[in-house]
Parts: sequence; structure tokens; C-alpha cells
Amino acid sequence: MADPKRLYGLNALVLNAGSGIGEAIARTLLKHGATVLAVDSTNSGVERHFSAVRGITGLPANLTDVDSMPSLVQEAVNSLGGIDILVNEFPLSYEAPLNDKDDKLDRLVKSRAALTLAMCRAAMPHLKKSPSGRIINMGFVRSAFGPRANEACRHAEQDLANLTRALAVEIGEFGITANYIQPGGVMTPDSRDTFRREPSLRDHCIKASAARRLGEPVDVAKVALFLASDDAAFVSGTGISVDGGRTGA
Repeated sequence: MADPKRLYGLNALVLNAGSGIGEAIARTLLKHGATVLAVDSTNSGVERHFSAVRGITGLPANLTDVDSMPSLVQEAVNSLGGIDILVNEFPLSYEAPLNDKDDKLDRLVKSRAALTLAMCRAAMPHLKKSPSGRIINMGFVRSAFGPRANEACRHAEQDLANLTRALAVEIGEFGITANYIQPGGVMTPDSRDTFRREPSLRDHCIKASAARRLGEPVDVAKVALFLASDDAAFVSGTGISVDGGRTGA
């Protein structure tokens, strides 16, 4: 049986953590002993959301500006005393699910890459001081894409894979790992809103999963816990799909 406090004494910075997958990761890391700074957008109410949760501090911040990442890292260090675990997830702004050859996709992928690298560069000096430095990058959930957007999904995942592998090579000598999680159809608040507008996409996500169901944020959080722990000390530059198994639909 895994040690319920296997992250004891570690500090985690979790982005986009006011709801959905980010919130589930923050609460799961806390449950296993970490102290967590949960960051979300300036109008998210994240500080009130976690005000009664001992061990998690909510912090509103600008998560869409590359230049603000260094100051955010400094705030995290001031609050936590250091950073051992960095979970990179950024808000995804779109009016409708993305499709193949959608010109918005390249913009979103490039924005995610720039934000992720800026955050990692700013956090690197602090992660190097940690005995258990971990970077976990989050992919776009499947509900961000239309039913027939398999090419777009592959493009977004491949870009994240390439970025994470390059990071792993760069930081491996310092004992820091970098991995990514690729969620499938997961029922987040954003997904729920999308499925309400487009029920056919919900049906597609269920059909595309061998488990024949939608995932829950905690399903993703448990994988993040593994990657954040010593169990994954020799796992780096790789990705884990949390999608119930793909049917190829």
C-alpha cells in the first residue's frame, strides 16, 4: 500500500487550480502530504475557494502573460519557501471546439508552449535546490476538440510531447523530471458546458474510450500524484494518456 504521506515536506505549485483537473490535483497532492499553492486567473475567486482548506493557499494571477511568470514564481517561493513540484496547466480560451486545420489551434499550442517554457525557466533555480524536482505538463482535454478533430488532437499532443522531452534532456542532470499527462474525455466544468451545447461531442468522447465512460478529474490527479512522487523518480520525458483506452473512433 502506498504511503499516504509520500509527499510530506514537499511544496507544489499548481496552475489553473481553481476547478476541474487543476483543483483535483491540488487536493490530491495535499492529501498525500504536500503544501500547495493553487493559482488561477484573477477573476476565479481561487483565494476564497481554498480559504478553509488547510495546506492549500489560493492565489489569483495572470496566467496568460509570459512576462508575468517570473513574478508568479517569486510569489510562490515567498509563500511556500521553495518549489519541489510544478504542475503547468493554463486556461484554454475558445468559443467552440477546435477542428482539424483550425487556425486557432496553432495559436493556442504556441501560447501554451511559450507559457510552459517561461514558467519552467523561472522555476528552474528553485527546482534545482529540491531533492525531488518534478515538472508535470498538462495537455488539452478531449472536449476542447470537435468529434472529427483527430489530427488536431495529435498535433497538440505531439507539440507537448516534444516540448516535454526537450525539457527532460535539459534538466535531467539536476535530478529533475519532466513529464506530461494527456487527458481524454474528462468531465470538467468547461467540458460540462461544452457537452451541454454539443451533446454529440459527449457521445463521441464516450465512444472513443474503451472504458465507455467519461473520466473524472480525480482520475487525472492520481496520475499526477504518481509523477510527483518518488515512484516516478526514473520516469522522465514521457507522457501518460488518461483516457480509459482509445478505441480509434
